[in-house]
Amino acid sequence: MAALCVVSRLLICFVALALGTKAQYAENKAEHFFRSGHTNNWAVLVCTSRFWFNYRHVANTLSVYRSVKRLGIPDSHIILMLADDMACNPRNPKPATVFSHKNMELNVYGDNVEVDYRGYEVTVENFLRVLTGRLPPSTPRLKRLLSDDRSNVLIYMTGHGGNGFLKFQDSEEITNVELADAFEQMWQKRRYNELLFIIDTCQGASMYERFYSPNIMALASSQVGEDSLSHQPDMAIGVHLMDRYTFYVLEFLEEIHPASQNNMNDLFQVCPKSLCVSTPGHRTDLFQRDPQSVLITDFFGSVRKVEITERGVILKTHLETTEKRYSPDVPVADLLTYANQLPVSEIIHQKPKAREWHPPGGFILGLWALILLIFFKTYGMKHMKHIF
Repeated sequence: MAALCVVSRLLICFVALALGTKAQYAENKAEHFFRSGHTNNWAVLVCTSRFWFNYRHVANTLSVYRSVKRLGIPDSHIILMLADDMACNPRNPKPATVFSHKNMELNVYGDNVEVDYRGYEVTVENFLRVLTGRLPPSTPRLKRLLSDDRSNVLIYMTGHGGNGFLKFQDSEEITNVELADAFEQMWQKRRYNELLFIIDTCQGASMYERFYSPNIMALASSQVGEDSLSHQPDMAIGVHLMDRYTFYVLEFLEEIHPASQNNMNDLFQVCPKSLCVSTPGHRTDLFQRDPQSVLITDFFGSVRKVEITERGVILKTHLETTEKRYSPDVPVADLLTYANQLPVSEIIHQKPKAREWHPPGGFILGLWALILLIFFKTYGMKHMKHIF
């Protein structure tokens, strides 16, 4: 009898140990799957250059746009800013296309590109407003970065830069201090969980030197004092199609799929100096996790919400759900109406607001010319000495 009790206790302990091991395995697997702690992904992709000879900067941005969309980030979570429309440029021998390879096989412009800010909308002010959320109330939803403290945000920028600045439109520039302060505002306002910053420009490493906010990882195409070089010249259109650093980064991303286990250390190695000519740099001291534990898809992919369960779930058909939702016993809510909206008749007959009058361009100059003409007609040149 005693032997039977011992065997029963051993069996119970073995079963409990097996169940505990299984539960621990499931918990570890779930923790490994959700190790980044984020629930959604956003991308802000910015080309800051105008003019035909900067074709490659537009191609850089559109190529990154294509990659993040392929890996699952939807257009609703991508802010695309293009300072020039190369697809419609009169010099483009193939209108409505932007190519990133010499063989002209990959059109990164495509049929479903959603550009949120284009042309002269791409300014330092608008870029900073997008990051910090300080946009006018009338700004459409698709032009807003609606991230939160559970969002992983990818920010990619390309253009012409120097030591501590990046040019916008060849008319203004953003400094590394302004960028660092914008990221700090994002952190204070809980607009990101983790942030990956990538910049492809000359002396790109200078742009992340002033960062001081937590959970930021930064990559650059060149060190301070180095130029970031172009790649793939195309004789047919007379310009380079891409920059070297972005070209090799995208070549690496083409091998990535949503279930890939490649990590950030792999991304750091994609463009050595032998290929890029410049020396790519990265900064990880502000980032709390080990880059080896950060998957590429934590930033370039989209989170898929998965709940692990061992029980079966009975899914109701769409018809049953619809019948239950609109059953006769349930009162139907009133239709939504616009608040504080003027009647159409009043909107049509409203008088335009009076505008302040300003002299037209050249008015003052023309007035002075008229005064001098009258003076010469009246007194002639001999009285000029009384003026000067």
